[in-house]
Amino acid sequence: MASETITDRVEREHARYGAATQQDSGGPLPQPFPREIGPRAMEYLAEVVDSGLTCDMVGRFERAFAEASGVAHCIATPGCTPALAVLAAAFDFEPGDEIIVSSVSDFGTVQGVISAGYIPVFADTAPGTINVSAETIEACVTNRTRAILVVHLSGLICDMDAINKVATRHGLLVYEDACQAVFGRYKGRFAGTLATAGGFSFDAEKTMGSDVGGCILTDDDALAERARFIGQSRAGKMVEHFGRVHTVNGFAHRMTQSTAAISLAQLEIIRPQVEQRDRMIRLLSALLDEIPGITALPIPQETEVYSCWMAGFTIDPEQFRCDVEEFGDQVAAGGIPGASPMRYYLLPVTLPFLNEAAKHRRFPYSQPPASRTYRYDAENCPNAHGILECFIRWSSFCDKYDPHHCEQAAAIVRRVAEENRR
Repeated sequence: MASETITDRVEREHARYGAATQQDSGGPLPQPFPREIGPRAMEYLAEVVDSGLTCDMVGRFERAFAEASGVAHCIATPGCTPALAVLAAAFDFEPGDEIIVSSVSDFGTVQGVISAGYIPVFADTAPGTINVSAETIEACVTNRTRAILVVHLSGLICDMDAINKVATRHGLLVYEDACQAVFGRYKGRFAGTLATAGGFSFDAEKTMGSDVGGCILTDDDALAERARFIGQSRAGKMVEHFGRVHTVNGFAHRMTQSTAAISLAQLEIIRPQVEQRDRMIRLLSALLDEIPGITALPIPQETEVYSCWMAGFTIDPEQFRCDVEEFGDQVAAGGIPGASPMRYYLLPVTLPFLNEAAKHRRFPYSQPPASRTYRYDAENCPNAHGILECFIRWSSFCDKYDPHHCEQAAAIVRRVAEENRR
């Protein structure tokens, strides 16, 4: 792939986010947009404006989200990508150190890892799932491994007790990307509170959608202080008779007061919405599993509340005349907007710049600091590649679904399946 220069004129379609992702959607099923906004949002926004920006709405949201989650610290950020980037910087590992990462996720999961000069090592998913397991993680551990970054994709929570045991055995830190799993519950505890720290997203399309936004949760006092210092104060330390000195490379990843106002209002209505998502995805999954050749994502017993953000299913290609892309197109045309494969979620393949750096041994893949040669492709993660080759998702699943909508969605999938059955 040829590299671009700043003077190149490039025509390309940019990725879309928020309401723009749904602008072409229609059909009989509920859509996330327009979003339901907590009834006190205008009150909180007015408070920000009327105070002349002097009220501490960000701190108010942080305290409320930390209390609702049962942890000591919430550090509000502009999104989940900045939250995870702040954590990566706050851990203060060395360039060339390895972070084991879920292989199926969005680029935002690893952006901070890469920017900090660490090397992502992608763990395969457990067979038949889109999430990593203790076994697939342990297979990736080397003497350069420093941490494990677990993703609770689609809201399905990984088996964190088993993963934490692996981490303890090898002396590793664990943190969570819980941007798709807000208030999902695992063995009585919430996603994002199951390890050293967790990152969340409140972007418009996410389960607790604000305009943008995210945060870090942790019980670690020292980590919380370092995350605020590096992530929000640009690592600026005040020196008497001089002023500000920046001790390390830092960020200004601060949530805005207006975002905090909307996020606080959304927090006040989120729990019933998550419970509705849990009920409806379990019903929809059971209905999909009744269709020969169709398998819904398995819901682990430990996931007590499935805060589902993205519904999906796999097809058995041996049972149908069409491939997964055509099957998705037909399901979308039938009324499930955005139904399509999500091959781009296979991180070892969707980051060609990373593979180029590894191939040409550009920093941090030079030796040193890297201790070995790396390669990123589908062969690294055969389980993940295999499931994504037959997986179809629609990202418009939301708390507006009721049992009738689940039956409608399953009927659409069933009709497409029967029309294409061998």
